[in-house]
Amino acid sequence: GHSLIVMDHSLQLMSHADHIIDLGPGADAAGGRVVVAGTPRDVAGCAESITGRHLKNYLERFDSSAAVGQGE
Repeated sequence: GHSLIVMDHSLQLMSHADHIIDLGPGADAAGGRVVVAGTPRDVAGCAESITGRHLKNYLERFDSSAAVGQGE
């Protein structure tokens, strides 16, 4: 029943979040709007999200290594 708001660029931290709000699409005058909000998979699936692109690559690497470990 508690909430924690964290501002960070750690892909590891984001991959474990319940909900992400990605602001952007860039910094300063190019930012300030919600690009995408949702689960890490939602964010990773948003082509307009720079964070989403990096998170997608991170999750794909993580999923690949987890799949390899399951077969052993």
